[in-house]
Amino acid sequence: MSTHFDQMGGAEGIRILVDRFYDLMDSAPEAANIRPLHAASLKASREKLYKFMSGWTGGPQLYVEEYGHPRLRMRHFPFAIGERERDEWLWCMDRALAEHEAPEELKTFLRERLQQLADHMRNQPA
Repeated sequence: MSTHFDQMGGAEGIRILVDRFYDLMDSAPEAANIRPLHAASLKASREKLYKFMSGWTGGPQLYVEEYGHPRLRMRHFPFAIGERERDEWLWCMDRALAEHEAPEELKTFLRERLQQLADHMRNQPA
């Protein structure tokens, strides 16, 4: 049985998704509030998300091997993340997924899971 990682195109597919996500974040006005939360260069962010997404989708646990347990909420706590930031992050990911060559049912499943994950990152009142 193939994993979500396999269905996304393996390492290359995850890289394409992550690169598109950050290209959108770097250029789309719809991401104007979350872009400044990142460093001027998105290189490190791209690498970390690539490693996280690889393991999260059932592929190699690159993030865990390098950084340990993701502890995403703790790692994101220094940044003010409210509904607007969550929604901008999801906008970028939704567009990147929409363009990705993966089965539609998988993209729907991932969107649902990512919505839950992004909502969990919020640390500002609604």
